[in-house]
Amino acid sequence: MATARLHLDPAFTVGPVRPRTFGAFVEHLGRCVYEGIFEPEHPEADDDGFRTDVLALTRELGATSVRYPGGNFVSGYRWEDGIGPVEKRPTRLDLAWHSSDPNHVGVDEYMTWCAKAGVEPMMAVNLGTRGVQEALDLLEYCNVPSGTYWSDLRRANGHEEPYRIKMWCLGNEMDGPWQIGHKTEHEYARLATETARAMRMIDPSIELIVCGSSASDMPTFGRWEATVLEEAYDYVDMISAHAYYWEKDGDLNSFLASAVNMDHFIDSVTAAADYVRAVKKSDKRINISFDEWNVWYMDRAESVPPTGDDWPVAPKLLEDHYNVADAVVVGNLLISLLRHTDRVASASLAQLVNVIAPIMTEKGGRAYRQTTFHPFAITAANATGDVLQVGIDAPTMTTTRFGDVKAIDAVATRDTDTGTTNLFVVNRAPEEATELRVDLRALSGFAENNISSVQAVTYHHDDHTWQATADDDTTVVPTANKTARIDGHELVIELPAISWSHIALSH
Repeated sequence: MATARLHLDPAFTVGPVRPRTFGAFVEHLGRCVYEGIFEPEHPEADDDGFRTDVLALTRELGATSVRYPGGNFVSGYRWEDGIGPVEKRPTRLDLAWHSSDPNHVGVDEYMTWCAKAGVEPMMAVNLGTRGVQEALDLLEYCNVPSGTYWSDLRRANGHEEPYRIKMWCLGNEMDGPWQIGHKTEHEYARLATETARAMRMIDPSIELIVCGSSASDMPTFGRWEATVLEEAYDYVDMISAHAYYWEKDGDLNSFLASAVNMDHFIDSVTAAADYVRAVKKSDKRINISFDEWNVWYMDRAESVPPTGDDWPVAPKLLEDHYNVADAVVVGNLLISLLRHTDRVASASLAQLVNVIAPIMTEKGGRAYRQTTFHPFAITAANATGDVLQVGIDAPTMTTTRFGDVKAIDAVATRDTDTGTTNLFVVNRAPEEATELRVDLRALSGFAENNISSVQAVTYHHDDHTWQATADDDTTVVPTANKTARIDGHELVIELPAISWSHIALSH
């Protein structure tokens, strides 16, 4: 069995764990909203039409914020269609996903759902087919207490208190030619800057997220970030990053090492932002909102929208069914996000329900956890305190996309309030188990008898292609790893191939 070593020292921190790292995403896409979070006819629907089983799973997942209403959908969205009496709301064509939207769920329903789920709202404005005025109207509706047209209309619609939404996305993926209202970096930079400037005139306390490139392989990547920030730097707080990963052409090794690309993506966006900071000689630092990330098999039939005269409501779209390897990659991507907690201020797993999601539902029936649910939920529940720098000495594995990479990847958090150190570790090797040894001597007050408990769970299956279903989502779940032990000044644990593990050390 190969051996890997981790080195921890609480004196060397990256930064505090940010609760917003564990955000999610609800878009009017496929069955995410209708038959996902909202299904009034369902036997477990509450008085507002929301599925209580999905709400319970959302809380169990540990989602802290939810981005809404898109995504590509927002670039053609007229938010006014989704307020007021439901029976008077128009059905509109959604050009992004070739569907129809009845607007039964809109701003007010979304905010009601957020309150029930216990999540922070993150609102996106349409800068594809619309502009400054429409963004101001939505902000006024949501955040102004009373005394104006839109704020009083919100109150007339039954919502007396302002929502005080903090996070606002200035459009979505505007560099993408698939986007309704696609713009060049110069066109978008001017529109986003003027929208941001005006929105701050209404509410200076909001946090604004400007669109970065929609992918790191876009031809304009890097230049887009620099151009947009040269215009918008003084008016925004974050720049977005989006990334999706999947196993391409049977290249399992490269897929398992997907976090290598996320690390590079974050470092590149950070470099572009800091270049503009240097040019402007600014004391302000722009951080990253990684508000779309996940495993998504874009080349599968599930991702092909309807065509022609077929404009269905809530079609089955992007309903990827995830396997164990997908879950290990999701766990590794969370490691990457935490490792960059100094610059990644917010992140959103895309998406929450049915659409490339950790939660799946049957119409009128059951809700269940996909494989990817587990590493997210455990990390969200246990990553607290400060993120520690981790030194890793590990065997390498060969990949087509990234060359030789370390088979073991990890991040650690240290919570002085609870006296707990949490390790999140993946073994990316496709075949070989690894013995992991963690040097504990630098941990405050360490002594062999000072560790009150070592608890470890591992997510693994000999068949990494196993998938959860509504009939069986419990055969493969994180289980106790009984190999974890203290050996002198080291923690020792055996990590199976293609596995994700959480280890908690209590002092």
